[in-house]
Amino acid sequence: MSNTTAVHTFKAKQLWQAAGWHGDAVFAVDDRGYLTDAASESSHYLGSWVLPGMPNLHSHAFQRAMAGLAERRGPGDDSFWTWRETMYSFAARIDPDTLQAIAAQLYVEMLKAGYTQVCEFHYLHHQPDGTPYAQPEAMSLALIEAAREAGIALTLLPVLYMSGGFDGRPLSPRQRRFGHDVDSYLRLLANLRKLESDQLRVGVALHSLRAIPESAWRSVIDSEALKTGPIHIHIAEQIGEVQDCLATRGARPVEWLFNHAPVDKRWCLVHATHLTDAEMSQLARSGAIAGLCPTTEANLGDGLFPLAHYLDANGVLGVGSDSHISISPVEELRWLEYGQRLSTRHRNVAARHAGDSVGETLWRAALKGGAQAADLPIGALHSGARADFTVLDSESPLLAARDSRSAMDSYLFAGNTPLVRDVMVGGHWVVRDFRHRDEARIAARYRAAVERLAQS
Repeated sequence: MSNTTAVHTFKAKQLWQAAGWHGDAVFAVDDRGYLTDAASESSHYLGSWVLPGMPNLHSHAFQRAMAGLAERRGPGDDSFWTWRETMYSFAARIDPDTLQAIAAQLYVEMLKAGYTQVCEFHYLHHQPDGTPYAQPEAMSLALIEAAREAGIALTLLPVLYMSGGFDGRPLSPRQRRFGHDVDSYLRLLANLRKLESDQLRVGVALHSLRAIPESAWRSVIDSEALKTGPIHIHIAEQIGEVQDCLATRGARPVEWLFNHAPVDKRWCLVHATHLTDAEMSQLARSGAIAGLCPTTEANLGDGLFPLAHYLDANGVLGVGSDSHISISPVEELRWLEYGQRLSTRHRNVAARHAGDSVGETLWRAALKGGAQAADLPIGALHSGARADFTVLDSESPLLAARDSRSAMDSYLFAGNTPLVRDVMVGGHWVVRDFRHRDEARIAARYRAAVERLAQS
């Protein structure tokens, strides 16, 4: 509970809480940017529908600038692995200035879509030939500065990436800029954690089981760096990955992970697409987050997560925009549900009981899992939480004649017209009347950066 003086008090006709919409709500924001009970007498009316900001639990910022550039079929079977070759070629041209320009534009787009926190799974560490920059943290600092410019809060997840496959082969020339040994990686983490603030959290990302040799796994897991903070890992995204893990380690990826790491609620298993029933149940029991990215998973042909069974097991989940072919929590959740409808030929799959709302079920789950993945007091509007919220456009035809029973479902399923009117992060307005506070300058710099990339 904050003891500081409230500087702004707000009213909303309907405020989203964990249990659903709460009518005629009053809440206050203190001078640190946190919600407090100490409301002042005067208040500012926000509108009819106010929501907690959505955490985006998985992002590769640089990939925003290549969205749409991998949609021509190559020779043979086109798959995630052929897309990855395109991505490697694109990544080789990104330097710190370019990364900052791309990330700032991306983060503006996230804010306008209602994301207020982003977990950045960051593996572009070095120069293209693998040589460290004069300042080894240069690429990480570019992301931190981009988040500051845009006004989004950041959970930075520097990635440990050591090998090119389950067989432990060295990184290929196009992967060398991703690489660290364990000691240099831990130094990077230690230096970045000195910069932590209310708007910046630094966690750990283990790229994947195939990228960390089994011989190095234990030293990583036992390191002090993994004793605190969030831990994210790509896992079981592709059938080929599952088959390779079985062939080299004698177990499926999720099975192997649980046998070799103390997986708990600090862990976020990104994608976790291909699970047996036993693995799904173990993931749910652990309290770890299933980090789902439905639009990217669809774009890459990954497969479908077993949503219904996971919800029945009380599993935790959140959503991310990953490769940024779409930047919208609405679309992530919509396609999380629609994928299940297509595969099962049933409707309202996420609503597990008669009368349940699909929209409310998914929104509530994504807020909880996203906040847990970011490891911050966000995703809810109560005293002590950071003041991250979005205000929907009450005048939109999509919300006409909607009440608390139908508003969330209409927000998620009634169309594609942008409904996020205003956004606050940490007590500061970053979007007002659909416009970001600095979007023109940031967009101009982004355009110049991608034009340079196109010529390189």
